[in-house]
Amino acid sequence: MEVLPDDCFAHILSMTSPRDVGKSSLISSMVRSMANSDIIWEKFLPPNYHEILSRLVAPLIYSSKKNLFLSLSKPLLIDQGNKVFSIEKSTGKICYMLSARELAIAWGSSPLYWSWKPFQSSRFAEVAELRTICWLEIRGSMDAAMLSPRTIYGAFLIVKVADRAYGLDSLPSEVSVEFSNFKSKGNVYVRWPLKEKEARNSERTRGSTSGGEGRWPCKREDDWLEIALGSFFNEGGGDNEVRMSFKEVKGVHLKGGLIVEGLEVRPITSDQAFT
Repeated sequence: MEVLPDDCFAHILSMTSPRDVGKSSLISSMVRSMANSDIIWEKFLPPNYHEILSRLVAPLIYSSKKNLFLSLSKPLLIDQGNKVFSIEKSTGKICYMLSARELAIAWGSSPLYWSWKPFQSSRFAEVAELRTICWLEIRGSMDAAMLSPRTIYGAFLIVKVADRAYGLDSLPSEVSVEFSNFKSKGNVYVRWPLKEKEARNSERTRGSTSGGEGRWPCKREDDWLEIALGSFFNEGGGDNEVRMSFKEVKGVHLKGGLIVEGLEVRPITSDQAFT
C-alpha cells in the first residue's frame, strides 16, 4: 500500500462506499489522511449537489467535502420548505420527502373535509388533518431523475392518527407505486391505537403482508407512522415519473382523524422490497 501513489489509492477508496472509507481510516494515520480528502468525498456527493445547495432554506456552511457529505446526510428543508432532502450516510444514495402541500389530496382545499395547521413534531410548517370524508385519496409524484440510479426505492406515506380518528380501519386502504411499465400494489389497514403485538409485527415486516390480509403502518423513530405504498427499481438515465397513491374509495362510510405530514422516497434493500 505504501508504494502506491496517493492519488491512486484515493481513487481506489472513491470506488468503495462512505461506510468502507470510514472503516479504512482506522488502518493508519496515512490512510486516515487520504480518507478525509476532498477528492474522495466529492465522488460520494450527488452529481447535482451545487443545485441542491442553492435550494436549501437555510445556507449550509462546510469546511470540507466530507463535512458537506455529513451535513447532507441529515434531513434538510429545500424548495421554500416544501421538501426535505438528505443522502443516506452509508451509501450516499439520495432521499426525498414531499410535504403534504406537495401531494394531490382529494378535496384537500376544502375546509369542510381537511384542515391545514402547524404540528409540533412535523418537519414542515403545516400538515393536513382529515376532518371527515368518504372518498379518501392521496397521490404523489416525482421525477425519477431526482433519485440515485441503479437503486431500489421504497415509498412511504408519513402520518399520525388522531385520538378522535374513526372509520379508517373499516376497510383496507389501497396503496400503489407506478414507475415506467412496473406497478406494485397492496392493501393497508390503518388502525389506531396500534396494539403492542401489531406494532411489533409491523416493525418486523415493514410492508409485507400480515396474515394475508394487508400491510400495517410501522412506527418510526420520530414517533410518526409510515405506510408502505410500494417499491420500484430506478435504473436511471430516463425522465420517467414515479406515481404513488393511497386511497380508500370503495366504502361509503365517513372517516376522519388521519394526519398527513408527507411522502418519503428512500433507498431500501432487496429483501425490503414490496411485492
